[in-house]
Amino acid sequence: MTRSTQGKIVIFSAPSGAGKSTIINRLLERFPRLEFSISATSRAPRGKEVHGREYYFMDNAEFARRAASGEFVEWEEVYAGTCYGTLRSELERIWAKGNTIVFDVDVKGGINLKKIFGEQALSLFVMPPSVGELRRRLEGRGTDAPEVIERRVAKAAEEIAHAPQFDRTVVNDSLERAVAEAERIVGAFIG
Repeated sequence: MTRSTQGKIVIFSAPSGAGKSTIINRLLERFPRLEFSISATSRAPRGKEVHGREYYFMDNAEFARRAASGEFVEWEEVYAGTCYGTLRSELERIWAKGNTIVFDVDVKGGINLKKIFGEQALSLFVMPPSVGELRRRLEGRGTDAPEVIERRVAKAAEEIAHAPQFDRTVVNDSLERAVAEAERIVGAFIG
């Protein structure tokens, strides 16, 4: 991947349940030149997730092999035994169409991507109104076991501490306000 083939990227990170996926989906509807980057993960699909739509699902051995061969721009072991990463081939696929890439990544992945891409990247942190509200949203999804929710809530405080490392923070206390703010910020960035 050479600098000349690279376009802009927009990075969204947040604690699980903060609403970043909902905001991203609204932005994808609003800006046709934005295209979602599908991350790879070593975890199993949840609910109705489909390989190649929400994630590229692979087992730990395949993930490790592909990481060792340099196929990832960045990757991280987010939870013990569960890795997430960005495949180089995914970026090349989207930039070849002249589109701006949108990432929905964990906080460490967002920080790593911003370091890699610098000024050609806009990083946004979606802040939940409170940890209690975050817990309520996760429970309301009905997709995770109670112990998974506890792990996500515990991780949220650590992730929130990294918000200042992002270019902008969008507080999702009202979805419509958060979407409008994200539209304004992203629209200015992509021109």
